[in-house]
This record gives sequence, structure tokens and C-alpha cells, in this order.
Amino acid sequence: MPSWLYERNARQEGYKAIAGVDEAGRGPLAGPVVAAAVVLPDNYHTSFLDDSKKLSVKKRELLFQQLQKSVRTGIGLAEPAEIEELNILNATFLAMRRALAAIGLVDYILVDGKFPISSLCVPQKPIIGGDAASFSIAAASIIAKVTRDRLMDDLAKLYPFYGWEHNRGYATRDHLAALAQFGPSPAHRFSFEPVASMARRNLLA
Repeated sequence: MPSWLYERNARQEGYKAIAGVDEAGRGPLAGPVVAAAVVLPDNYHTSFLDDSKKLSVKKRELLFQQLQKSVRTGIGLAEPAEIEELNILNATFLAMRRALAAIGLVDYILVDGKFPISSLCVPQKPIIGGDAASFSIAAASIIAKVTRDRLMDDLAKLYPFYGWEHNRGYATRDHLAALAQFGPSPAHRFSFEPVASMARRNLLA
């Protein structure tokens, strides 16, 4: 269960605008990687707030709406073409920087993961498993997850063969079967396997 420990430590050091940052969609074969930044006030009511992976779809949607209405949030994307150009780690950092740019001024960042976000001068604390440890990062995980799921629903309407409304672009059996039958779409990540191999086979066919 998340806590206020990291936020409280940062406030004791004098920081006031503390952003939690997380991403959704690093692993899928298709679609963008989405990052979110959230600034929670220190008196924010945290009932049900948790790592997005531990919440039902209904609870995620409810918390997403509550957060969007009541606190500062920012969202950033990196599209498949940017993932191809930069690699997934650097594209994730790009999405995170865009989310932070959208949220406005912050003076401290709690980021989920092993590494600090590159190319930032704001003090940061990377936290492995941060979405289960920090309320601010947990909130960001919800915003990122719901936003990406909605984007994949939209992409599923454009490319209906792959079942993205169900598998969200991950390498599930139905997604891989559709890839084998129809080949990759423009929304796929062509540097990811098995998309890369299938694209090469299509070129040689």
C-alpha cells in the first residue's frame, strides 16, 4: 500500500510542489508510451488510491475522474515513431518530460523506476516499485494507465484486427495471431520483436 513517506521527507527538506511521475505502455508491441505527472496536496484524501495495476477498471476510472477534477495533472506521450528513433527508455523519459511540462512548475520529482528522468534540472528521487510506495506516483500511474487504455480503444477502431481494446497492444496470443495473419500496422513498434521480423518477412515476400 502506498504511503506519504517520500512526500513527507521531501517536504521536510523544504520542497513544496512535489510531482509523482509514472508511465504506462513500455512493454506493448503497439501504441504510444504514456506518462503522467501528478501533484497531490498534503491533505489529499487517499481512500482507494493505489498502484493502478492493483485496481479494477471501475475503480481506476473513478479515481481518474476524481484526480482530473481535484488536483494538478499532466500527461505526455511518445509515439511509436519516437520510440523507434530514441529507444523505449529515452522515449519514456521524453513522455515524462512532456507530462511535467504540461503540469507546470514543480520543485521536486518522485519517479517510478530505477533511473532519474534525463535532461532535467529539478531534484528527483527514483523509486523502484514507486507506484506501490508513494501516493503521488500511484496517482500518476492511474492517470497514465487510463489515458493509454483510452488511446488504445481509439486505435482499435482504426485497426480492428488486433484486439487492442482487450490486449492493449501487449503480446497476447490473439494479438500475435493477428500479426501473423495481417502483418504490422502503422501503430506497431517496428523495433520490437516479433514485429520487426514480421515486417522484414513482408518486405521480402
